[in-house]
Order: sequence, then structure tokens, then C-alpha cells
Amino acid sequence: MPHSDELDAGDVLAVENLKIAFMQDQQKIAAVRNLSFSLQRGETLAIVGESGSGKSVTALALMRLLEQAGGLVQCDKMLLRRRSREVIELSEQSAAQMRHVRGADMAMIFQEPMTSLNPVFTVGEQIAESIRLHQNASREEAMVEAKRMLDQVRIPEAQTILSRYPHQLSGGMCQRVMIAMALSCRPAVLIADEPTTALDVTIQAQILQLIKVLQ
Repeated sequence: MPHSDELDAGDVLAVENLKIAFMQDQQKIAAVRNLSFSLQRGETLAIVGESGSGKSVTALALMRLLEQAGGLVQCDKMLLRRRSREVIELSEQSAAQMRHVRGADMAMIFQEPMTSLNPVFTVGEQIAESIRLHQNASREEAMVEAKRMLDQVRIPEAQTILSRYPHQLSGGMCQRVMIAMALSCRPAVLIADEPTTALDVTIQAQILQLIKVLQ
């Protein structure tokens, strides 16, 4: 079912009356109540709240990852304009369809890079995997693009870093790798879930400036 007429021309994302809950001791515990917002192309939108207010679960709900952890998600509308300009209702997408949306049309930078990166694969393999999946690139082409992305996020000696494992990198370097991975397929929407929380203030400023420049 087409949804193009339901999304304003300049918007890439629109959410209406998002409700998120979890079951605990056979009781439904509300985490988010009636959240509505929209995002225009090129716009930065900040969702501000105290710890536990539902910021992270909102991000996970948009990515359709929350159901896997037992979350209950309801909304009147959750529309995304894909890179192809097609407008889809995220809540109607199957698990298989969402695998093509995540990374390609909507990507996420998580709070803790050391727990988000896979410790048994090299940095290059992890970035290249997304590129191969969404851009139908060969392994060699994907690795070339992975190096280009590391260069773009200003990682020195990018060719060497491709063969490193996450535990061999600093926290700031791992966060840059996460940004490179999230941006590797040029998504329409980038969700940054407190991407500088675990870093010192100097690195925080560098990461935020980097995201702004890449935007």
C-alpha cells in the first residue's frame, strides 16, 4: 500500500503516537507514551530526557529491534522515506524486509562501541559486510569502500586499521569505526544514541563535530 501522500514532501521520517511497553510480572509497564515527531532531510533532531525516559528504546523501536527483546510497540504512524524515495510504514515491514532497510536506509550509532562491534571479526570485515549486503559489492570492492569510509571519519593509517580487531583500538577510535559503519551505505536517516557517552570530553567534541561535517 503506497504511503507517499501521508508524508510531507520534505520529511524523511514521521512518527505519531508511539507507545512502548514491556511486560513484567504479567503487568504491562509503559516506557514511552504518545510520542510524535517528524524529521526533515538534512535536519538534526534531538530527543532529550533523563536516564530511563525512553530515548534508547525509541531508537530501537524505529529500527524494529525492540520486539526481539520483548518490547511491545504501538503507533498510529511510523513512516520512512527510503533512499529510493519510496515511503514505507516501518511497523508493517517483515523481518526479512527490515534487513534491507537497516543499514541501507536507516542506520544507528550505539552508545557503547566496544559492545556493539563484534570482537571476533576485524574492523574491515565488519564495515565491508554491510557494504556487500546493501550495495551488491564484491569483497574487494567492499574493502576499498571500507577504507574510504575510515579515511572519511579521519582515522589515521586506515589501511592498517582495517585488519585490526576492536580490542586493539581506543574507545574514540572504535566510535569512529561505528560511525564509518553506520554511514557506509549512505542511509536516509542516521540515529545516534548518545554516541559520545563513554568518551572523554575532548573526544566527545571531535566526534560531534565529525558527525556534523559528514551530515
